[in-house]
Amino acid sequence: MTLVPLLSVRDLSVRFLLPGGRRVDAVSDASFDVAPGECLALIGESGCGKSVLASALLGLLPANARTAGHAHLGDLDLLTADERTLARAVRGRRIGLVPQSPAAHLTPVRTIRSHIEETVARLAGARGRAARRKDAEEASLRAEFPLGHLDRHPHELSGGLAQRAATALALVGDAPLLLADEPTTGLDRDLVDRTVDELRRHVDDGHALLMITHDLAAAERIADRVAVMYAGRIVELADADAFFGSPGPRHPYSRGLLEALPERSFTPVPGLPPELGNLPAGCAFAPRCDRATDACAALPPFENTVACHHPVPADTSHAIRTPEDTRA
Repeated sequence: MTLVPLLSVRDLSVRFLLPGGRRVDAVSDASFDVAPGECLALIGESGCGKSVLASALLGLLPANARTAGHAHLGDLDLLTADERTLARAVRGRRIGLVPQSPAAHLTPVRTIRSHIEETVARLAGARGRAARRKDAEEASLRAEFPLGHLDRHPHELSGGLAQRAATALALVGDAPLLLADEPTTGLDRDLVDRTVDELRRHVDDGHALLMITHDLAAAERIADRVAVMYAGRIVELADADAFFGSPGPRHPYSRGLLEALPERSFTPVPGLPPELGNLPAGCAFAPRCDRATDACAALPPFENTVACHHPVPADTSHAIRTPEDTRA
């Protein structure tokens, strides 16, 4: 049975208007769904637009940003909702956020305990000091945040501890949708696994999770589906089992990300991503792709889970084809 999506994004675009008439196309025509009980992992190299997409969903873009498309959370379009609605009814209550830079979201003069207890009081309705304290400690333990550090200030925490504090705050409100932007940054491998497993339990309880990450091992551990973003566009959307296993990804960039892993061929994707303010008219990955032909001068449409003129055939996804094979 197909579940009704909790979050449905269609043709979401974000552009930044800069002095001199310049424009940066940070996100272009992104479309995806996230259902209750599902984790969608959004992966891609740094600077491809993943965090901008997250900020658009929460109404946290700067004043020079312009959005287009739709992002429905139930019957609410997040892109057209006013700040009052987002602040009072969405952030924390309907969408929990694990931010990419947790230290920037913590008040430096307050302890972690006071941050979490205030969030418990506002979002979980806990009354009385003892109840707030109990709920705050439970949230901390879920996020693997040590209780002995609750009375410390943000500047007294390592990057990994700050990340775990932010995760604890995001879990307090039990929001139907959790948006985790690089939630494993600064954590060692054991803590990555434990954090990801806690987020997975959150999903298995019926919540939806959009996890933005460049950690493919974490994505493989938690995701039901994978969306790959390159130069502001989603270029592939696939079931996680097929993506990480057989038949594997079909977009050459997706395959390159996997092959760059140490446990695979440890071969980096050649070249560098394009500047988002100077994107080509056609396929942005073509200059780095060994499958590119003249057809790639045109922008490939998103068809059958992939946006590529020359996707790897589904039945031979691990075979490497040369440009000459493609032209033939």
